[in-house]
This record gives sequence, structure tokens and C-alpha cells, in this order.
Amino acid sequence: AVAVFTGKANCPYYAKAELLADYLQTNLPNFRVHKITQDPDKWEQWLHDTCETNGWEHRQCPIIWRELLDRGGKGQLLGGLNDFLEYAQRYYGITSMMLSEEMSDIAEENLQAHLATVKEDEEIKSLIKPMHIWITSASVPICYHLIPLLANGEVFGMTTEISIHLLDADQFKEILRGIVMEAEDMAFPLLRSISEHTKIDQAFIDADIIIVLDDVLLNLEVQSLENYIREVGEICQVYAPMIEKNAKSEVKVISSGKTFANLKATMLRTYGPSIRPENIIAVATSWESAAKAMLARKLNMNIAGVKDVIVWGNITGSNYIDLSHAKLYGYDSAIWGPPNFHRLLLNMIYDSEWLHAELLSVQSTLSSRLSRCTGMLPAHAVATVLRYWYHGSPSQETVSVGILSKGQFGIPEGINFSMPVRFQNGNWEVMTELEINEMTQKVLERLSHELVQEKLVALKEINEMHPYEPE
Repeated sequence: AVAVFTGKANCPYYAKAELLADYLQTNLPNFRVHKITQDPDKWEQWLHDTCETNGWEHRQCPIIWRELLDRGGKGQLLGGLNDFLEYAQRYYGITSMMLSEEMSDIAEENLQAHLATVKEDEEIKSLIKPMHIWITSASVPICYHLIPLLANGEVFGMTTEISIHLLDADQFKEILRGIVMEAEDMAFPLLRSISEHTKIDQAFIDADIIIVLDDVLLNLEVQSLENYIREVGEICQVYAPMIEKNAKSEVKVISSGKTFANLKATMLRTYGPSIRPENIIAVATSWESAAKAMLARKLNMNIAGVKDVIVWGNITGSNYIDLSHAKLYGYDSAIWGPPNFHRLLLNMIYDSEWLHAELLSVQSTLSSRLSRCTGMLPAHAVATVLRYWYHGSPSQETVSVGILSKGQFGIPEGINFSMPVRFQNGNWEVMTELEINEMTQKVLERLSHELVQEKLVALKEINEMHPYEPE
């Protein structure tokens, strides 16, 4: 059997008991000791839980019991200090003569040693603490597909552990609970923890990454577009202060979903002025992927060979799929070259009528397909952008991302606008070296106007209901 001694680190009675235990273990070959020193602030709760679990009645410090290793089941309670002194005297004829002053000195040493151990443990844990990822509106299908992509190590690397926090309204608590249980059952080696949350005042604590998936059920026959914009603004007005209050200072915020991806990013920045503007982006990769797939089918080639398709403007609204910079790698034609050899896509599509017709309909075609998707494509898009953000995007390739405009390409400042960027060293930079033609410039002006109006409507609607002065 093993005698287990547990008490508060600063308790003199625990000090006396453990010193006598050390003496017995040194001098008796079959007497084994296991000591558990508890933080004084956590002692009462720990004692209550332990006694409740084992069916014991004990309210003093220390508590001592025997673990009957060869019999199984719960241990045998011996009691407190006096019980142990009587036990030692009866079975081994040994008595402790320690004075009260000695007990107090040793208790103080125990406390200092305990605090030093706790500090060392915290320092070690800080080196391996997980990355905290918060997902809002987490009951949606995108989240279900996103969790395995985040937890398998491909996004952040095989040495980075993550903790996922699912946030949604209380009515979706059972759905969140089901997602948590299923993710736990999958036993991802890099998933330190996954939990559900329904209280907004506890949202985004220690967040390294926040993925905003909130959507509105857009039906213009039910209510006006202005009302839907107001809903989006209200959501962001709730989230932004909590992000500022609870998240880490360098938190990265990603806006995704089927509606108002750009507007959500804009309003989070508007109502969260201390959030680093470069760290709030909207994901356009779903549109890039769908457009590349459409082109690859037309050209009968591998979709991986289609590069540099640019999505401009309002990702989940009016956008422009720009093919003027698109390149083809590995295209089966009369001319071949090394792996880095490419052809301009516009030079390879001779059916200009098809291209013109497809470009005109691509907005409605892709919008319809993306609105019906089960969540696999947008989940993959979010994971891809995160991987690029942390590990860099492929060299010389463009990635379309909704960012806060600073006037690039003549786009007005202060709106979130999708444009071509490259990721490098944990940051992104706009590919301003790209030349755009006159037609594209006119399209960007029209798309900019739409996003400016969207922002103005959101601010007007919100301020009329809840006067607020963003910094």
C-alpha cells in the first residue's frame, strides 16, 4: 500500500505529517509515501471534491489515506494529523516530537517551494501553450468541415497545438455540444481542447484567431436590404468591443460566410478601432477556386495549373472575376517548357464569345453554386488563407483577400475591398505592381461605390437605433 499525504502548502500540520512520513519511508522498507501539495487558495474546493468522490467525511488539513494498490477501488481514509500520529505510534512505535515553531518554519519552506514549482510549471506551459481559435456562429456547416482542417496540423504546422472555442446563441447549444463530442472522439493529436460557449461576455478570451461565420438569411421579399445591413452592423457592434477587451493584441480576424463578408470586416474595424487593421480580412478564396474550376473544365486541364485569377470588390456581393493576369501551367498545347513555364489564359481561350458570356454570368453562376454548398468549399478557403498567413503563399502567385483599403488601385479608403495580395513572413502585402486596364478601373469604381454605400447604410441604421461614436 501507498500512504497519500495531501495538505495546503502553508499548513504546519501538513508539514509535521509529511516529515514523519519521510522518516517512516526512510526507515521502513515497505512504507511508501506519495505527497500532493495543494495551493492554499484551491484547498477547500479540492478537499470537498475528493471527499465527495470517495464518500469520505473530512474537513481538516491534512488529509491522509492509504491506496490499496493490490485490491482496486477507492483508498482507505486514515484521517488527519492526529489520526496519523496515532497510527504511527500503534503500528511502528514512532512518535513525532516536532515543536510548533519548527512546524511553522517548514510550512513556510513548503509554501515557497510550492510557489517556485507552480511558477516553473507555468513557464513550461507557456512555451507549449496552444493557439486559441474562436469561431462565431459555430453551428453552421462551414464550422463542421473547418475543424478537421484546423486540427490535422496542415494549417499551423505539426508542432502547434490548438484550442478551439465554438461560439453561438444559446438555442444552438446542443448542436455545439454534438460538434465538441465528435471532435473529441476523433482524437486529433494537435487539438488540446474544444469547447462550446453561449455567453457573449466571455467571448474571445485569449483569442489568437477569430473566424466570423455569422450570416443573415437574405430574402428581399421579407425585408429590405437596409434591414439586413443593419443586422450585420449590430452583430459587429457586439463583437468588436469584446474582441478589444478579451482577445490578444495581435489577434487575426477572418470574415467568411455567404453574405456580407466585406461589410463584417469593415464594421468590426469601425467598432473595434484598437484592432490592428491589417489583421482583419475577408476570404475570397471560394470564388477564386470556383472560377479556376470552371476554366479548367473548359480547357480540359488540371485545376492546379490555373493561377492568378483575381476577385475584386464585394466578395459576397457584386464582384469582378478578373482573368487578365491569369496564367496556365502544364497546359497541353503545341509549346511545352519546364514546370515554371506558363501561358496567359486569355491567349489560350479562342472562344471569345464563350468567355464573354461566362464572365457575364459567372457572378450568378458561382453565387448560386456557393450558396448551395454544404460548407466544404468555404471551410477549405478559410483554412487555405490561414495557412498562407502563417507560412506564406506560393511564390509569385496572387491571392484575393478583402482588406481595408488605403487607396490602392484608386479604391476609396476605409472600405474592405477584395484585391490581390501575397502572404509572406506572417503578413500580407498588396500587389500594387499589377497593371490594370481602363475597363477594370471603371469596374473597380462601380464596385467601390457599392461598398461605400453599404458601409454608410450600416452606420446610419446602427446610429439611429444605438447612437455610437467610433474612434
